[in-house]
Amino acid sequence: MTVARRLADLVRVAAGVELPVRIRAWDGTEAGPADGPVLVIRNRRALRRLLWAPGEMGLARAYVTGDVDVEGDMADGFRRAWAMAGKRRTSISWRDRVGAGFAAAGLGAVGLPPSPPASEARLTGRLHTRGRDRAAIAHHYDLSNDFYHLLLDEHMAYSSAYYTRDGQSLHDAQTAKLDLVCRKLELQEGQRLLDVGCGWGSMVLHAATNFGVHATGITLSEEQRDFVVARVAEAGLGDRIEVRLQDYRELSDPPATFDAVSSIEMGEHVGEGNYPAYLSTMRNALKSGSRLLLQQMSRREGTAPGGGPFIESYIAPDMDMRPVGETIRLIQDAGFEVLGVEAMREHYARTIRAWLENFEANLPAITTILTAEQVRVWRLYLAGGALAFEQGRMGVDQILAVKPQGPRR
Repeated sequence: MTVARRLADLVRVAAGVELPVRIRAWDGTEAGPADGPVLVIRNRRALRRLLWAPGEMGLARAYVTGDVDVEGDMADGFRRAWAMAGKRRTSISWRDRVGAGFAAAGLGAVGLPPSPPASEARLTGRLHTRGRDRAAIAHHYDLSNDFYHLLLDEHMAYSSAYYTRDGQSLHDAQTAKLDLVCRKLELQEGQRLLDVGCGWGSMVLHAATNFGVHATGITLSEEQRDFVVARVAEAGLGDRIEVRLQDYRELSDPPATFDAVSSIEMGEHVGEGNYPAYLSTMRNALKSGSRLLLQQMSRREGTAPGGGPFIESYIAPDMDMRPVGETIRLIQDAGFEVLGVEAMREHYARTIRAWLENFEANLPAITTILTAEQVRVWRLYLAGGALAFEQGRMGVDQILAVKPQGPRR
């Protein structure tokens, strides 16, 4: 029996399902459906990765290192795999376990665990200390400004865009998102805006240029801070925009200093235990009667708070998402009145697909910036992320709230 056929039989015995995609083994043999993508298993080490880290993590490590590859549409492969996951058996008999073990041994899957990929995050220290949070942000956002310039739009907005028409460009959709945030905050000439987690400055630059505010942005990323400083100087907005390398817990401005606060896809990174302090910091910064706009990712009940082992280990270490209803409750508990919630899940699926198009179009330049492992990490992340929003396993919402007048209620 060929290696590919033996692998197909192993999947059937261990999971109770047929192969969702075609596979090609290291001996050149194939098995599985003839249509759709092909999973290329280059060596036995790929099987050992799956043996020592079954499921998503083992498969991700195998792909990132090149022990497996994908020919064809990766997103289609994910769709088929998710459909299979919903059908697989939840338990396996003792006899089948023994049979699967012998089959795996015969294929060379038994052995010492392979070393994890070099691109896997290795954070130390207690969760969500200031030092660990800086390391988590640096792992992702300090990758390279040149890389993100090739991936994102001209705003350098690394968050969900807001599409208002068919055929709209990514840049125009990001402009529409920034306009939407500014309108919801009711920004006026001369007001003071605080943007918590300012990224590459899209919000502070747009608000200062188009709404005449004085904007302060804070970030933990040195790469981002340096980029925004240069862009502010280039635009001649040094008298209107200040950007700080600062933790939100280190804000030292007098209370009730700002007329509006925005935080766009930053709240996922503060951690469950710190989320009340994050909200309290922004509430204290706001004048009474002023508005807060949070744009934040959410997850379906029962799914991984960090998005799953791959995202947590390679993309956004220590990220914590919750169902949107829980976030709304926390915002109310912090003393805000929630004015409105707008779901943007479909917009994020479309945004990430646009990023993936940029990634593939600019791949020759990207390969001079990222390592081969990092290129694979990002292709896997973008293809899988778009599908997560498309299928509703993850969402994103804009939550508008106000700090009430008078004493806290």
